[in-house]
Amino acid sequence: MKVRASHILVKTEEEADKLYEELENGADFAALAEEHSLCPSKRDGGDLKFFGRGMMVKPFEDAAFSLEVGQVSKPVETQFGWHLIKLTDKKD
Repeated sequence: MKVRASHILVKTEEEADKLYEELENGADFAALAEEHSLCPSKRDGGDLKFFGRGMMVKPFEDAAFSLEVGQVSKPVETQFGWHLIKLTDKKD
């Protein structure tokens, strides 16, 4: 199985929590990614395209594969910082 996800990468848990709250209140994920993410994917609204297991760091992968399409994760910590992950598609 492969999933397609977008993410927002920030330095601190506090920043991730604040953005998560904005998303819960209806903010646009892509717009927040473009404005706040530290990842180069921000120019694509955070889109990471499709990826399979073993292609991302484990905490990120575990979170992405546990989401339903359209769902946004609570903040996930990796060695890169804090991520908010939105699952946008799945395929076998």
